[in-house]
Amino acid sequence: MAKLNYQKQLDLLLDNLQQKGQSNLSLQQKGQSKLPTLLLHACCGPCSSYVLEYLATRFQITVYYYNPNIYPPQEYERRLEELKNFYPKFPPAVENNVKVIEESYNPEDFYAAVRTREEPALATEPEKGERCRRCYEFRLKKSFEYAKTHNFDYFCTTLSISPFKDAQKINETGFKIASENPDGPKWLVSDFKKKSGFLRSLQLSEEYNLYRQQYCGCIYSKQNKNDKV
Repeated sequence: MAKLNYQKQLDLLLDNLQQKGQSNLSLQQKGQSKLPTLLLHACCGPCSSYVLEYLATRFQITVYYYNPNIYPPQEYERRLEELKNFYPKFPPAVENNVKVIEESYNPEDFYAAVRTREEPALATEPEKGERCRRCYEFRLKKSFEYAKTHNFDYFCTTLSISPFKDAQKINETGFKIASENPDGPKWLVSDFKKKSGFLRSLQLSEEYNLYRQQYCGCIYSKQNKNDKV
């Protein structure tokens, strides 16, 4: 079966939203048409850089930092501070009033979700496997819950910008969560690495001197990367 082109789906959705916004201009003062709201889960500044550049004029964006998978706590704090320090310097975030919500940090929630203690083989599998799928699902469910409680139109994640993440599993998970809760926000389909998105994130990281971590975030990705060195 052919893989779905998630980037093409997103382009079509953005075109439809733009046309809808333009049709509403006659009913509102020019320049004041209401943009749909988007809760954007993000793991760090570099991964969110291109995504904000790409989407900030299309949505009212709130970045949702929920990442209890990140190990150790010092790494979690470093990524969060880098993100907070970056946005006030980044025109797409400033000009479009992007907000940041920090959620709770409890690593035990991550371990319970991925069940690596009960299934030790998951600890050593490469990225894009079942451990990662469970981690996607765990964080996206939390993101959906926040988005639903606060009446967002859409929810999404920056994770698909990484070539080490499985865009198909991310989107299947997002669609599944949304379909099981039809009265909640819609899933915003994405594959942000496409259209040179990953390359652009590298360029922005260099331009703003952003800290780019050398592993995904969890203790298992850190150990597996060190084992290969």
